[in-house]
Amino acid sequence: MEDKGTHLDLSSDDPSTTSARGKEKAFLGVHFACCEVYARIYPNRDGTAYVGYCPRCAKRVSFEIGPGGTDARFFTAG
Repeated sequence: MEDKGTHLDLSSDDPSTTSARGKEKAFLGVHFACCEVYARIYPNRDGTAYVGYCPRCAKRVSFEIGPGGTDARFFTAG
């Protein structure tokens, strides 16, 4: 008999990064230096930019999506 609470399953998908269709949702990780907090921001409906807000002070950030961009996924916003 297996002891409950002695095994940890780390292979499961994180539901917070998966859309209703089961595909991973694209996001950028942003460190908001204004309030020393981290948040994920997601593409806008048009798919032209990643747009988000500081979870504490609501400062808006936007990262345009286009050719010649970067592969970086984590940024710091002042």
